[in-house]
Amino acid sequence: MKKSLLLACGLLMYVLCYGKVEHLLPMPQQIMVHAKEKPFRLGKGVRLYDPTFTWLLQDFLEKHGGIDEKASRVVSVRLKPTLGLFDYEVPRFPSEGYTLEVTSKRIEIQASSYTAVIRATQTLMQLAEGYGEDMPCIESVSIVDFPAFKVRGWMQDVGRSFLSVDELKREIDLLSRFKLNVFHWHLTENQAWRFEVKAFPQLTADTSMVRLRGKYYTQAQCREVEEYAAQRGVTVIPEIDMPGHSAAFRRAMGFDMQTDKGVAALKVILTEVMKAFPRAPYIHLGGDEVRIDYPDFLETLAGVVRKDGRKVVTWNRLVNKEVSYEFADMSQMWATAGRKIDRMPNIDCRYAYTNHMDVYADLVGIFKSNIYYEQQGNPEVAGTILCTWNDRRLRSEDDILRQNNFYAYSLVIAWRAWRGGGEQYVEDGGTMLPPKGKVFEEYCDWERRFLYHKANVLHDVPIPYVRQTNVHWRITEAFPNSGDAARQLPPEVLGPQKEYTFEGKTYHTADAVGAGIYLRHTWANPNSSRTFIPTFFKNAEPGTTAYAWTYVYSPVRQVLGAQVEFYNYGRSERDVAPEAGRWDRYGSDVWVNDKRLTPPNWDNSDVHEVNSETLLLNENFTGRPPVQVELKQGWNKVFLKLPFNPDGTQRLRKWMFTFVLTDLQGRNAAEGIVYSPDRLLP
Repeated sequence: MKKSLLLACGLLMYVLCYGKVEHLLPMPQQIMVHAKEKPFRLGKGVRLYDPTFTWLLQDFLEKHGGIDEKASRVVSVRLKPTLGLFDYEVPRFPSEGYTLEVTSKRIEIQASSYTAVIRATQTLMQLAEGYGEDMPCIESVSIVDFPAFKVRGWMQDVGRSFLSVDELKREIDLLSRFKLNVFHWHLTENQAWRFEVKAFPQLTADTSMVRLRGKYYTQAQCREVEEYAAQRGVTVIPEIDMPGHSAAFRRAMGFDMQTDKGVAALKVILTEVMKAFPRAPYIHLGGDEVRIDYPDFLETLAGVVRKDGRKVVTWNRLVNKEVSYEFADMSQMWATAGRKIDRMPNIDCRYAYTNHMDVYADLVGIFKSNIYYEQQGNPEVAGTILCTWNDRRLRSEDDILRQNNFYAYSLVIAWRAWRGGGEQYVEDGGTMLPPKGKVFEEYCDWERRFLYHKANVLHDVPIPYVRQTNVHWRITEAFPNSGDAARQLPPEVLGPQKEYTFEGKTYHTADAVGAGIYLRHTWANPNSSRTFIPTFFKNAEPGTTAYAWTYVYSPVRQVLGAQVEFYNYGRSERDVAPEAGRWDRYGSDVWVNDKRLTPPNWDNSDVHEVNSETLLLNENFTGRPPVQVELKQGWNKVFLKLPFNPDGTQRLRKWMFTFVLTDLQGRNAAEGIVYSPDRLLP
C-alpha cells in the first residue's frame, strides 16, 4: 500500500491539469494515477451495466452526459462480496469496500455490496469536481478503498434547536459525498418534542414546547428524509430520549415516563417511530443523565424495538451503575466516564461534542486522535459520531452550523473514521499541532483538501475555519500575577525575548503552531489544575499570566480582518459575556504594532444572569464580523496578554486564544502573509 501511495504522490505533478486525486477527501486507502493514460471524458453518453441499479450512480451519469445504450464508452458494476479487503462485523452495517478502474474508455467498479457501489460513486463525484463545464473529466486511476471504521456519523440535536427538512437534506447530500454514513437524529428534549405522534398530538402542540414552538417533523417528513439518506448510503438512527431529557413529554402528557402510564405511552410512540422510519436498523432509546427507578424500564422498551426486528442503541454512561447493558445492541460512549462495553459494538463520542469545541485547536486534536485507542475498527469499536448540542439558544440554522464549526468537524471525522490511524488517543495526544514531522504534514494535507472543498462544493455553507498551519507563535511560561490580571510583567515591559528573569526565577518560552491554542483545555477538572486533554501547559494555576507573540510580514500596507478570541463560549454553557471594553472576563488583551485592538461591543454585556434561553450572540468570533487590523508594509508585531484569572462566572475554566488574519469578510485566510516570531521569511 505504501509503495502505491508514494508512486501516486510522485505522479501527481503530471496530472495537475486534471488535478482531482490530490483533493479526494477522505483519501482512498490505495490509489495509483495512470499519468500517461488519457482521462475519461464526461459530458457524453455512456453505456451502463449495473445489476444493483444504484440510484446515485445513475443520477451522477445522467448529470454528466446521460446514459446511452449505444455509446462506445462503458461504465460497469460487478458485485463481488469477497474482494479480500479489510472488514469486520457490525450488525446491519454492510461491507463498503470497492475497487475502481478508470481509463479513457471505461470505468469499472467492483463492489462488495450495494452500499459499496454508492461509495465508489462518491469517489467518482469528487474526481469529477473542479473541471471547467466545457470539459469535465475523470482522470485515469486505479483505486482500492474501504473504511477503517464502519460507523462514521454526525448527530443533530433538533430537540433543543430545530433544523428544517431542507437543511437536513443539505447536510445528508454534502456529508455523504465525504463518505459519512450515519445521521443520528436526536428528536426529543426538555425544550421540545419534535417527532409527530398521531396517537398523542399534544406532544407537538405549541403549549408543550418552550423553544421554537410549533416546529416539529411529520412522520411523512421523517420517511422522506430517511429515503433521501438511503439513496446516498446514509443510515438514519432516530432517537427518542428516555426517561431523561423528557420535560416536554411531562408537559404534554401530564405524567412521567417512569410510570405505568408513561411506559404504556412509550410503547405506542416507539411503534409509530418504527413505522415512520421503516429502514432504520437501530432505534436509539437514550437512557442517560437520569436515575432509572421504574423496574426493567429500558429492558421493557427495548423489547418493543426488538419485537419489530430492530436493534437498540443506548448512551453509555448510564447514571445507574448497577444497570446491565444487556438490553442494548450498541452503546454510544459519551463523557470521560463512558467506557467500552464488552461483546457489543461501541461508538466513540467521548470528545466529539462540537458544542464544547473551539474552531481550531480541538479540530487538530480530533485529527491527531485515533478512535478509542484503535487504528482500525473491530466488533467492539464500531466507529464515531460527531455530536452537536445546543443547550444555549442560537439565532438561526446558520449560527448553529457556524458557531459549532460543523462542516470542518464533520470532514475531519470523515477523514479519520475512513482512513483510520491517528498517533494517540486525544486523552494522550492533546490538541497541539507539532511544528514539523509526519503528523504536521498529514494535517497540512487534510487542511489543503478541506479548503479546496470549502471553496467548491461547500461554498454555500457557513465555515469559519481558515488556514492555520502557517501561523506560528512564541509563548512564555506563566508568570504569577498575585491575582491582578492587569499587572505588568516582564514580557509586557521588556517586549519579546527568548527568556526572562522574574523574582529570582528564569521563565522560558516555547513555540506553538496554529490559529487557536489551548493553555488549559475545556475538559478539565474544575477543582484542580488537571486537564483531561493535554495542552500547551501541563498544569495551569489560576492567578498567572502568559504572553504570546508573533511577527506578521505583509508585502503591502493593507487593512485585513482578524478572527480574535480569548475564551470560546460553549454552546451548552451559561457563561456571562465580557464587560464592555474588555476582551474577556480574565483580563486578556491584544496589541498590533503596540496599538491595542478595541474589543467588540458585546451584545450581551449588560446581561448578568444567563440561562439556556439567553441567546448566544457575538461572544464568539463566529458570531461577529472580523476585527479590522491595519498592517504596515514589512514586519508587524502581534502581542497577546493572557491572564488566567477566572472570575467565577465560568463552569469550564478553559484558558486559550485564537488569532488569525483573514479577508475583511472572514471567509478566507489573508494571502501573502508570513507569521514568524523570529521575523524570518521562508
